Amino acid sequence: MPGIVIVGAQWGDEGKGKVVDLLAENADLVIRFQGGNNAGHTIVRDGVEWKFHLIPSGILYPGKLCAIGNGVVIDPKVLTDELDGLRARSVDLSGLRVSANAHLIMPYHLLLDHAGEARLGKLQIGTTRRGIGPCYADKASRLGIRVQDMLDEKILKKKIAAALEPKRLSLRPFAKSPELDLQSMTEEYVTYGHRLEQYIADTSRITWDTLDRDGTVLFEGAQATMLDIDHGTYPFVTSSNPVAASACIGSGAGPRDIDEIWGLTKAYTTRVGAGPFPTELDGAFGDGLREAGHEYGTTTGRPRRVGWIDLVALRYAARINTLTHLAITKLDVLTGLGTLRVCTSYRGADGASFANFPYHQSVLHQSVGAYEELSGWDEDITQVRTEEDLPAATRDYLAFVADFVGVPIGLIGVGPGRDQIVWTGAGRDSLAGRAVAQV
Repeated sequence: MPGIVIVGAQWGDEGKGKVVDLLAENADLVIRFQGGNNAGHTIVRDGVEWKFHLIPSGILYPGKLCAIGNGVVIDPKVLTDELDGLRARSVDLSGLRVSANAHLIMPYHLLLDHAGEARLGKLQIGTTRRGIGPCYADKASRLGIRVQDMLDEKILKKKIAAALEPKRLSLRPFAKSPELDLQSMTEEYVTYGHRLEQYIADTSRITWDTLDRDGTVLFEGAQATMLDIDHGTYPFVTSSNPVAASACIGSGAGPRDIDEIWGLTKAYTTRVGAGPFPTELDGAFGDGLREAGHEYGTTTGRPRRVGWIDLVALRYAARINTLTHLAITKLDVLTGLGTLRVCTSYRGADGASFANFPYHQSVLHQSVGAYEELSGWDEDITQVRTEEDLPAATRDYLAFVADFVGVPIGLIGVGPGRDQIVWTGAGRDSLAGRAVAQV
């Protein structure tokens, strides 16, 4: 094998793209297994910034086999625009494959997403309004349109008509919208099918074949554990399962194909959209942390909410995913902040203390972090490349996190660049670390 899963261990935006790009160099296949263009991964390569929304983060390696798995929902306009942008920058797309079984975001999904959020008013979930939720809802209702349907105009038209029928009432405000015309919609998506046909494939078979010949498969997740529709802060979650178990469902791999599971976490915490956030920082300090970390959404540009690292939630994520390693990103952002705080329990509205992540939403929404304080550091760590060269206070901070969560740290990010990383002993001894060492 091996099969290596990369997942977010917080509320997203932890730097998964950078780590996938790093590990992809010696992987045989990179496959994205869930989410849609509501996610965005940013990579900085040789000082040049790349932003991906649907394309797997390994695409910058010429000819690298990169697949969009069956668990992803695809807006074909976004995908074709992304492909056009990459071609314009001379990126080799010959290794891209798109699952024939992946579901398509349709124009009515976008309209329903916008209308649904507007209708909720102050109770909005904070979706990216990209049509992701309505698309997954149609998939579960067996009314979905799949990538392969774009290759058969007759089937496509019948399926669109069937999907529209139960939505007539909800779509009544948009009845005269030209984008909902059945014939126009069919023709538009057939055109997308022609443009994407060269990439459409059986990505599950590709995954099996790669694993069976002892190739390395990198399973790339989007969003993060605390946004999981089953295990996250429901209803303020995404519409899919961003946990490690979903790597199998969204790619066709089996559970025994997975050898390592890496959970990414920032050295602090961020989240986008509404929902509980026990360690959130308001005011000038929070604003300063946001600016220092450049915490604005890759897809939406929205400012992210920021807070101290939440070890209660992180330990919960470690168990949900059975993490084998942690990767700590943006450690350099904490430089010069003085005394640092780490959340080790929650305090409820009635003063009750919670050592574990609360299962009841009413408790969680009223909880705030209870903290331990650790010494900060002022030294510039952006040029450090070995664990031993990190300041003592920095090593103490990392050790506290690893001990509390119960998962070894394998990789540390000390800047946005691809080379600004520190491998620990545990990371070098891992399958992922050995793969990188072979390059």
